[in-house]
Amino acid sequence: MRLSVLLLAFLLLISVSLPAWAQHEMYQMPKQPATSPTDTVHAAQPAQHQHMPGMDMSTMDMSGDTTMQHSDHGDMNMSHAYSRNLPMSRNGSGTAWQPDATPMYMWMQHKGPWMLMYHGAVFGRYTNQNIGRENGQRGGRTFDAPNWFMTMAQRNVGQRGLLNLTAMISLDPLTEGANGYPLLFQSGEAYKGKPLVDRQHPHDLFSALSIGYTHALSKDLDLSLYLGYPGEPAVGPTAFMHRLSAMPNPDAPLGHHWVDATHITFGVATFGVRYKQFKLEGSNFTGREPDEHRYNFDRPRANSWASRLLWNPSEELSLEVGRAYVKSPEQLRPDEDVTRTTAAVLHSRTWGAYHFVASSLIWGLNKSDHGKEHSVLAETNLTLGRPTFYGRYEFVQKDAEELAIPHDQTEPTYNIHALTLGANYRLAQLGQNGPELHIGAQGSVYRPDNQIRSYYGKTPVSAEVYLRLNAPFMSMGKMKM
Repeated sequence: MRLSVLLLAFLLLISVSLPAWAQHEMYQMPKQPATSPTDTVHAAQPAQHQHMPGMDMSTMDMSGDTTMQHSDHGDMNMSHAYSRNLPMSRNGSGTAWQPDATPMYMWMQHKGPWMLMYHGAVFGRYTNQNIGRENGQRGGRTFDAPNWFMTMAQRNVGQRGLLNLTAMISLDPLTEGANGYPLLFQSGEAYKGKPLVDRQHPHDLFSALSIGYTHALSKDLDLSLYLGYPGEPAVGPTAFMHRLSAMPNPDAPLGHHWVDATHITFGVATFGVRYKQFKLEGSNFTGREPDEHRYNFDRPRANSWASRLLWNPSEELSLEVGRAYVKSPEQLRPDEDVTRTTAAVLHSRTWGAYHFVASSLIWGLNKSDHGKEHSVLAETNLTLGRPTFYGRYEFVQKDAEELAIPHDQTEPTYNIHALTLGANYRLAQLGQNGPELHIGAQGSVYRPDNQIRSYYGKTPVSAEVYLRLNAPFMSMGKMKM
């Protein structure tokens, strides 16, 4: 608890001092004044007329004709991380896509031929899982600070090439502890020889170190190669930490290990082919999930495979479908392999600065020797100026072993429903180019199968309050001048 509070105070101190060195080089949307009438003006202002100071937007077209090049004044546009002919706003986690109309929160910086991006978030919060628990029922409460920080650098190579470097770190091992934070019905990974159950594991200090190269054969056709150690293979949609629809929620989805747990994988190689608004990818990667030693680099094993098809039929939609063979993902179940199938629809719509809706509908299926287990997630983030309202519904199936529930030779599968509703309010931007500070709260209601209610209760309820720091808002929605 003390460490989490100290970290949050340290980050606030950094945030206040950031503008002094950043204001001459960082590109961002103009700071939004505190008065609500200003928010109303921005809400009425069409997104295509928003402009970032210091950037030539004349070649930015969210329909797909976007290049990173110098203007006559020496400024530079930034394209997608893995295509010179796609908009930057399509960037997801790893090589995944988001809708082109997705607004972003980040700092940008120009250094010679390089364009740099920085973004991240930290939650200082109190969470109480299963508030009314009794008679030894499961749950827990804590003060903690989930967090992640990411930087990306890219530059053109010749007339057709694009080089991208990405690094991501998380201080979860310090702020969460080695066994993570309490979260009812969560499962996956292990600590001290026991499975983590009703807890979300911390992320590794080095969560991504990747290099990617893309060669444009034409405006419509790209070939790309992505290498990560760690990195993210072509499995599932954009991971929850980077999905705009999940941004206000501090908790990982219960179906994390059914959809996007591979976002930290120690050893990834992905080859992709993009044709217009379609992209087909294939990955060879390490199947084993990260171990409990969060500061090291796990041994790479090229023993798993994945394929994924991405399609953005419009500026507001991104579709994904894929399948992966994951070799021995769990340390405590080394003989169990998983065939994972995913499908997702991501939607974003922006109608002004700080006025947008982002939603995701995601399905995942894990098939193993134990049978088939489904996961369904629907979440929405509605931001209306300073206030944000959000929700997440999940249905997930987990077996007795995953929930550490005694069973005989016939291992049952349990159905779990979860509904989370929350809201936060943007208090301020800390300095001219500093991060935003939000205050928020959320509550969750769970509905487990009858057979496991003695462990949790009939309808367990959880709640949390938090402060969140994140990079400033930068609208990239349809910037065609």
